[in-house]
Amino acid sequence: MQQPREKLFSRQPVSVGQARSFVAAALTGWEPDDRLDDVKLCVSELATNAIRHGSRVGRGFLVRVASRDERLRVEVCDGGGSDSKAPYVKEPPGTDVDSGRGLYLVARLADDWGVQRHEGPGHTVWAEFKVGPPNSHEGTAK
Repeated sequence: MQQPREKLFSRQPVSVGQARSFVAAALTGWEPDDRLDDVKLCVSELATNAIRHGSRVGRGFLVRVASRDERLRVEVCDGGGSDSKAPYVKEPPGTDVDSGRGLYLVARLADDWGVQRHEGPGHTVWAEFKVGPPNSHEGTAK
């Protein structure tokens, strides 16, 4: 992957799966494949958070995939929501709770992660993964 790849998604639940598929396609040819499930799960969690907490009504969220050396970075950028606080990791909720695990999972699965506030409303939440070098062919996501 020479250039970062990015795509804008609508603020709909179906976009979570679409974002996951976009990232998987962008990573075609990267090794080791054993990190792909971690990357896709983190993208799902970050996209869900962007829809629930970050995207204003009518706005979507942007997913960007980039690589440098043997590190892969995925970013989910939202347009801001009613909550102006930056996202943070909470203690893992009990097993009887259906939500609240997103950033906890990202922190556990990614090699590094963080939040970048935008000058205007919104945040970019990113996760980085150590991966092997790409195979001889490039990913095909556009």
